[in-house]
Amino acid sequence: MPQLRHRRFPGQMILAGLVLLFGTGAALAQPKPQRVVSLNLCADQLLLALADRDQITSLSPLVTDRSISYSADQSAGLPVNAGKGEAILFSGADLVLAGAYGQQARSALLRSQGVEVLALEPWRNLQHGREQIRTVSRRLGHPERGEALIAQIDRALDRAKDLVPSRRSILVYYRRGWVPATESLISELLGHMGFVLHQDALGLEQGGVARLETIVASPPDYMLTDDDAGQVVDNGSALFVHPALAGAVSQDRRLAIPGKLAICGGPSTPAAIDALAAQVRAKAR
Repeated sequence: MPQLRHRRFPGQMILAGLVLLFGTGAALAQPKPQRVVSLNLCADQLLLALADRDQITSLSPLVTDRSISYSADQSAGLPVNAGKGEAILFSGADLVLAGAYGQQARSALLRSQGVEVLALEPWRNLQHGREQIRTVSRRLGHPERGEALIAQIDRALDRAKDLVPSRRSILVYYRRGWVPATESLISELLGHMGFVLHQDALGLEQGGVARLETIVASPPDYMLTDDDAGQVVDNGSALFVHPALAGAVSQDRRLAIPGKLAICGGPSTPAAIDALAAQVRAKAR
């Protein structure tokens, strides 16, 4: 008996040490979620790319809109939800992927009832995106799928490195004249390709609205817009066809990619990088 106690004691000490070091929750692996719900388009697309199909209980309605959803075809046949907290509770969800902004009340309700909620921020940059992919894929129980998606993004980055001759300037120009910050995902991609970001020259390092007069007085070499920017549907889009802007940055110096490739960071990112690189090769001189 003394020998038996002596043999067991080291094992007990090791287990106790693990509990003290990592905590009981970390020492025991979390079970793979079986009923996952998404409340956000970007979360929808990550969920579809990283989860087993039978893990998905429902997606947000936006995922079916082909004009903005990169994963519309992949979502066919899966239920959509109305985004209401009570309905999510009754669905028996054991994990909810939500947006970090605009869904705080629903997230708080779900958490108060014991439902795990992962709030996903828009990607600030590529490294933030990689971290988010790893967080979601590991929680879903498929870390290898996360690493595969990151590898796809990195291969697309390799194909697009330093494509721009002579470090031409570019301005990303959205509806109503909105310009993104220098520290943003799209700005990082353009810098990676070799562009100089023109918002810095306009004093808009933090983003904001670029007035038409300012752009005409100090035009960039190139401009990046959504692929539907030439369609005038309201006052916000009329700016793109203004004669003064056409004179400052002609159509042959405007790059465009489908909006649904750039709305969310995630599985659409490799396609967005490749589409932008194709535009650069075709137009940047």
